[in-house]
Amino acid sequence: MKPVVVLGAGKIGRMVVHFLQSSGDYQVTAVDADPSYLRETERLAPGCRTAQARFDDAAALDRVLAGAYAVLSCAPFFCNERIAERAKAAKVHYLDLTEDVRVTKAVKALADGASTAFIPQCGLAPGFITIAASHVIEGMSELHEVRMRVGALPEHPSNAIKYNLTWSTDGLINEYIQPCEAVVDGTLVLVPALEGVERMMIGGIELEAFNTSGGLGTLAETLQGRVRHLNYKTMRYPGHSSVMKMLLHDLRFREHPEELKRVLERAIPGTTQDIVAIFASAVGTVDGRLTQRTYAKIIRNAVIGGHHWTAIQITTAAGLCAMLDLLRANRIPQQGFVRNEQASYADFIGNRFGARFA
Repeated sequence: MKPVVVLGAGKIGRMVVHFLQSSGDYQVTAVDADPSYLRETERLAPGCRTAQARFDDAAALDRVLAGAYAVLSCAPFFCNERIAERAKAAKVHYLDLTEDVRVTKAVKALADGASTAFIPQCGLAPGFITIAASHVIEGMSELHEVRMRVGALPEHPSNAIKYNLTWSTDGLINEYIQPCEAVVDGTLVLVPALEGVERMMIGGIELEAFNTSGGLGTLAETLQGRVRHLNYKTMRYPGHSSVMKMLLHDLRFREHPEELKRVLERAIPGTTQDIVAIFASAVGTVDGRLTQRTYAKIIRNAVIGGHHWTAIQITTAAGLCAMLDLLRANRIPQQGFVRNEQASYADFIGNRFGARFA
């Protein structure tokens, strides 16, 4: 069995540990600073090992990474630069879930000259959504437009914000305040978060989509010179973006993200009854004819291995675990900086973890 380390035993981390430990191919060590998170992870993934450590403690990271095949970071995005640095020193494969553009650039720089693979932005968005987008553009020439949309949503919204907390509050706020990359008329540009609101329907559910940061992953760089228009937007129920604009701009919480985090975690309940909506669409030329292809799917919370898991846990963890499996099977590059879109859609969907998106 391959020894792997999962940093972060929160909602996503414990799903990752469960998937990998129950596969029989990995011996997993879960690491977190909170002992209660580790106890819950042991309950959900019998046989896993645990270790208590802070993610900003280089010496502690060196200890837990010694002898590992790979480290999978489910830690907050702002911890990942230090984690990637220690992974390089330990000659350990590195994978993470970050949506933060600055952190990804730092990881890319660290990957230069590394003897192991550095694969940031695995998971759902960024992550699987770039693989789905690469799939729908296959065989297209004169690529006119690629649209990527993902939403992690409560099944039964009942408050004014039409939202429940289902994943990292830090990550949520970060994607709502950072500038967003897009390709417009063939040029990579930055557009403001929460703008560009549009309405759409997926699986009979009416949603709105708007700009958020990070979901584009590395696809703009991969498609440079090929695509005329490319963008990523987050999907929510109609009205959500206007409430967030009021909080972030009118009430100036954009300048005080820690205060907003406290407000949201105090006032907005979490839920385990959630859905994930995924949409990727491309318009391009196929055999001389303008053609549109679309991937659209709703994934729901489910019972796996005798435990109930949320849709955001399942999809995010499945994306990360599938990339680890493909690395182990030598289906993606084994060293340096690796983009998610370097994994083929067929390999990903055919994988035991990636099959959650099939």
